[in-house]
Amino acid sequence: MRSTRSADARFANQATVHQSSSVQAARRDLASRLHDLREDAGLTGDALSRACGWSAAKTSRIEHAKTPPSVEDIRAWCTACGADQQISDLTAALRTVEGMFVQWRRMERAGLRNANAAVLPLYERTHRFRVYASDVLPGMVQTRAYTHAVLSKLRDWRGLEDDVDATLEVRVARQQLIYNTRQRYALLIEEQLLSAFVAGAEVQREQLEYLSRVATLPHVSLGVLPARPDRSLWGLESFYMFDDAQVSVELVSGFLQLTQPTEIAQYASTFSILAQSALYGPQARDLLSAALARIG
Repeated sequence: MRSTRSADARFANQATVHQSSSVQAARRDLASRLHDLREDAGLTGDALSRACGWSAAKTSRIEHAKTPPSVEDIRAWCTACGADQQISDLTAALRTVEGMFVQWRRMERAGLRNANAAVLPLYERTHRFRVYASDVLPGMVQTRAYTHAVLSKLRDWRGLEDDVDATLEVRVARQQLIYNTRQRYALLIEEQLLSAFVAGAEVQREQLEYLSRVATLPHVSLGVLPARPDRSLWGLESFYMFDDAQVSVELVSGFLQLTQPTEIAQYASTFSILAQSALYGPQARDLLSAALARIG
């Protein structure tokens, strides 16, 4: 089992990388659109700054994605460029950027139970799930004991109120969706998760036995990514895809909610690449059996 220190370092690194690669990329895209709008209008940075009534330094910071614009800034920018028709579209882009990163503290301030209950409608209306798990097994295929261990660690790690038992009931009810044959589940898990205990050996044994049974359901596809050097992609963060409508990426200090088509397409492509390296059917079951044998 990986040490807490090494796991925390890895998660912190993922948080930094993916907040940069997703949130910052969206901010840069918005900044680039504003830059192009100014250039298309034939305005220099100084001229636009004077028209908007702020400093040239502010214009530079906005165009270089160092300072995010406000809704009022976008409105003034578009008006100065004679492009009022762009206000609503650019404002919507700004709100998308602002909503991409949600702090755990804000989401969980009312407790883990409410945070978990809030996403139930999303799970219920999703027809196709694509999940890649690199740190813990996907929530929809966890046993009650495994989930309890995960929630307890989250409570202790983040210093949250102790509502684990109430949260557990919400999670267990949500996990019953795995038996809904109208939904489709494509799950990719790293081989290391078969041996990464979140609790004792008995909890892990029960979890692997349950995972083996769930993998036989006709609407569930389980792929295990073997730890071998010829893989195309390594060291990615866990992510959940809900149809083609949203991707949720969990980080150490928050999570990304991605809804832009280009972002979703990027994760869909990543999932497809990962899926090509996974083992399925008898080969996946062999890995599960070997992990069970190691437990004894």
